[in-house]
Amino acid sequence: MKGYQVVPVGWVESPLTDRAQAPRQGDEGAPDAWLVFGPEYAEGICDLAAGTEIIVLTWLDRAARDVLVTRPRDDPARPPLGVFSTRSPDRPNPIGLHRVQIVATDGTRILVRPLEALDHTPVLDVKPVLDKSTER
Repeated sequence: MKGYQVVPVGWVESPLTDRAQAPRQGDEGAPDAWLVFGPEYAEGICDLAAGTEIIVLTWLDRAARDVLVTRPRDDPARPPLGVFSTRSPDRPNPIGLHRVQIVATDGTRILVRPLEALDHTPVLDVKPVLDKSTER
């Protein structure tokens, strides 16, 4: 198989510093967090505004990459499932998918809520949430 190089466009600044303290999903009590972009990406984020919903793609850099089967929520009462049918961070390509709302912008920094990603998590990309009224 061919390999691909992915270059982060920024990183997360969050009060969450280790996996044990992080909620499993954003809507389970995740805090506000900043997305910090490199200055070379300023033009790419210039149209993002408070109130907008976006999808943030992250590289879950502290995840295990050799996991193919997991128990959802580490619950021994649940049957094991293949990782591709779960949202587990532990997987061959640990890409995080986070639907958040922009709270504020400040130059190359965007405050979002809620975001369950850990502090210093690399940001790979940002995409708009599309519906019939926002499709571009």
